[in-house]
Amino acid sequence: MHHGTGTGTGIDQWATVPTVVTLLTAAAGYLLLARRARLGNPVRGWNPWRTAAFTAGLALLAVALLPPVGDLARTDFRGHTAQHLLLGMYAPLTLVLGAPVTLLLRTLPAPRARRVTALLHSRPAWLLTRPAVALLLSAGSLPLLYFTPLHNLAMARPAGHVLLGAHFLLSGCLFAHVIAGPDPAPGRPSVRTRLVVLGCAIALHAIVAQLMYGGFWVDIHAPVPEVQGGAEIMYYGGDLAELLLAGALVATWRPERPSRPATRQYTSYRPAGT
Repeated sequence: MHHGTGTGTGIDQWATVPTVVTLLTAAAGYLLLARRARLGNPVRGWNPWRTAAFTAGLALLAVALLPPVGDLARTDFRGHTAQHLLLGMYAPLTLVLGAPVTLLLRTLPAPRARRVTALLHSRPAWLLTRPAVALLLSAGSLPLLYFTPLHNLAMARPAGHVLLGAHFLLSGCLFAHVIAGPDPAPGRPSVRTRLVVLGCAIALHAIVAQLMYGGFWVDIHAPVPEVQGGAEIMYYGGDLAELLLAGALVATWRPERPSRPATRQYTSYRPAGT
């Protein structure tokens, strides 16, 4: 652990407007598709809770990216950790619970929907949505980030900070989708497997936070109180986020129906012409 001042010179003011425009555009696009889904199938409609979850996720992104959190994330490690949790855990969970892929499939023309479905069932998509891969890309990247110079290199440049935030968001969405996402996923593993993977993520977050608080192997250019405060935020905030993810897994779980015995499939069979 290194002593010194926080990195960065504050959020670029020019980036605020594009961020707001992007988030508002995403919200408008989702609401438009949800309205189209309701009008196209009034009986089935679209669950308003899905809409609420997705818009809440966009609101969390706004909190993470805009001042004061977005500014503090560049100057104080505690702000960085708070932004990390918002971008990598809380916002992804609510965005994924909004089921944006399902909404898209319901509103696309049939040929385009089939192309999207084929993409979801492709080999790369199958590999990317394996629980071990999602765990490695999300929680597994924490030791690499905080126990090597990678964090300091990323925070020293605006582009590095943007790429780091994008990694948090995308890997967090992938992990939330694999564990508890309502959208279709090829070869989704059992609930038991997903709970085991979630347990591994909880343990890894706790170990990294504890090592960070104790100053073991940490390579972060920030004052000790900031690093310890960030470790506390990661420890307690990460636990809460993962408990919410576990709750989402239980809430979205549906027991598989037992297959009927093969003999029952032939009870109503009659030869042709009888």
